[in-house]
Amino acid sequence: MSESFLFSDALAAYYAKVAVRESPLLRRLREETAALPMAAMQIAAEEGQFLDLLVRLTGARRCVEVGVFTGYSSLVTALALPPGGSLLACDINAAWTDVARRYWAQAGVADRIRLELAPALQTLDKELQQGAAGSYDFAFIDADKGSYVYYYERCLQLLRAGGLIAVDNTLWSGRVADPACRDADTRAIRAFNEHVGSDRRVDFCLVPIADGVTLARKR
Repeated sequence: MSESFLFSDALAAYYAKVAVRESPLLRRLREETAALPMAAMQIAAEEGQFLDLLVRLTGARRCVEVGVFTGYSSLVTALALPPGGSLLACDINAAWTDVARRYWAQAGVADRIRLELAPALQTLDKELQQGAAGSYDFAFIDADKGSYVYYYERCLQLLRAGGLIAVDNTLWSGRVADPACRDADTRAIRAFNEHVGSDRRVDFCLVPIADGVTLARKR
């Protein structure tokens, strides 16, 4: 989603003017992505700025991302990492991630990112099987909505105590609050929100930025 559905056009314009910092390279990536048929999957610039701050605030060194698309959020994350930091990026689409690779290279952060082109659950399970449980600091989930709970559970296992998960689209343009919306994705996000809301293993909040971002800190 390109901007918050909670904003009027006038407020969105004001917000972009006074509250959004975006580098020229990130702006070029966002503009190139806007021309693609699936451009609506691109996160908003203000959400990218929010993720940047989260990575820096948590002091994250090892991060995982589920759902890369054209690489905006992974580029934001990699740029926010300290020297020696790394990002495991999970996706299945080579065409979209080829765009991401170009921008990672231009930004000089390609060596920080390990892209795995495979079903994300397979990649996350492999990490767990190889002993990576409790070794990650930060996770961002923005992929197929029907698997959100499964991605969340894997990422929670991968995180250390105090690690943070951020999950995109959890307000779903308001459709989660509309009883008439019964499509599979909407129902999946409702189920995810209920799952996290009742999960005593984490401290959490749902932040009304962009399309809604749920934050869950592992206790």
